[in-house]
Amino acid sequence: MGTFVIKMPDVGEGIAEAELVEWHVKVGDPVTEDMVLAAVMTDKATVEIPSPVEGTVEWIGGEVGEQIAVGAPLLKLEVSGDGNVSADKGAQPKAKPAKEAKPEASKEKPKDEDSSDEEEEEAEASAPEPKAPPKKASEPKRTLSSHSRKEGEKPLAAPSVRLKARERGIDLRFVPGTGPAGRITHEDLDLYVEQGARPGAPSGKMPDSRVTELKVVGLRRKIAEKMALSKSRIAHITYVEEIDMDALEQLRASLNASRKDDRPKLTLLPFLLMAMVKALKEQPNLNAHYDDEAGVVRQFGGVHCGIAAQTRNGLIVPVVRHAEALDLWGAAGEIGRLAEAAKNGTATREELSGSTITITSLGALGGIATTPVINHPEVAIVGVNKMQVRPMWDGTQFVPKKMMNLSSSFDHRVVDGWDAAVFVQRVKALLETPASIFIEE
Repeated sequence: MGTFVIKMPDVGEGIAEAELVEWHVKVGDPVTEDMVLAAVMTDKATVEIPSPVEGTVEWIGGEVGEQIAVGAPLLKLEVSGDGNVSADKGAQPKAKPAKEAKPEASKEKPKDEDSSDEEEEEAEASAPEPKAPPKKASEPKRTLSSHSRKEGEKPLAAPSVRLKARERGIDLRFVPGTGPAGRITHEDLDLYVEQGARPGAPSGKMPDSRVTELKVVGLRRKIAEKMALSKSRIAHITYVEEIDMDALEQLRASLNASRKDDRPKLTLLPFLLMAMVKALKEQPNLNAHYDDEAGVVRQFGGVHCGIAAQTRNGLIVPVVRHAEALDLWGAAGEIGRLAEAAKNGTATREELSGSTITITSLGALGGIATTPVINHPEVAIVGVNKMQVRPMWDGTQFVPKKMMNLSSSFDHRVVDGWDAAVFVQRVKALLETPASIFIEE
């Protein structure tokens, strides 16, 4: 038997380290070739680390949230051959006890439990959690029968099991335990839920005094750092204007009705992007980065527009590059492709960086206006609010109109309020007379 050391690969040009965001294995797990072992994050792109060999995990090199340097040992496998440890003696991992990355590590401390309970849980937390015997394929499916403990008898369970039970609203007094001395295991809890049996579970509303601490890691940490940077470095000014969308909605419906099968369905975003591209030709100072340390504003000829997208893991901003070179259908296709890549986690680092201006939208959730946070180091962001029918005065009477607010923020250090208003009014005029978006001047 030998040892095979897997090191942190170079996951992107110029990247010296990456954040470990997820382990897919733990010590003792069997591993097959190409099996995904871990996931790391650079910027906002997540990269999966596969196994090049077959073996058994004997050491893991960090906890979720840690930064791992490129070339540093990431994981050790016990393999049937000689392994590669002899060739890498100079790169032996630092002595560090193997530790499973478990989400259950989040601390929970009920306020109203008495001190004896706390001492017991602390003792349980410091003791290693007994492992349930591995399942055999030939074992018949277990079942749990209803169970109720005596009055005052406290069920035995590890803190992680107690946390899982609280999150699922399960009273552990009614869960049979198959561990040592009747201790309740994760398998017992999972089986109890599968059977759907919750005899004696408390009914009615009960006070909830739980406090759960969740470590901010991965994409959430990246978002937090980026937002803090933007708000600390940029002097935001937000300008809100309402747009009459009747004409554009008629045009959009007409184009969608007659579109070819190979063309994407048009949403509002490609029209807005095209209008912004045209307005930015007249105000290139808004398609820019402000390097406040160097005291330089860098204006870009190409419009690289970030499209903020909400994903299951958090906010991601894929970038439509060179929007000035796209037509309406091309813009729609690229927006759709990037949104899908962001949601399924396949967007590359290059697709998530390099924007010069950004569009963000909370329109689907409603809201009259927002205060978009500029994507540092850009100087402008355009926010889309919900479109809705409102009564508008046409000079003689109120008429129903499809109206939508744009909430746009600007870096007031380099963009005056006047220029911001001129830009928004130009976009408004283009959207309200959408044919003008496509007229070459």
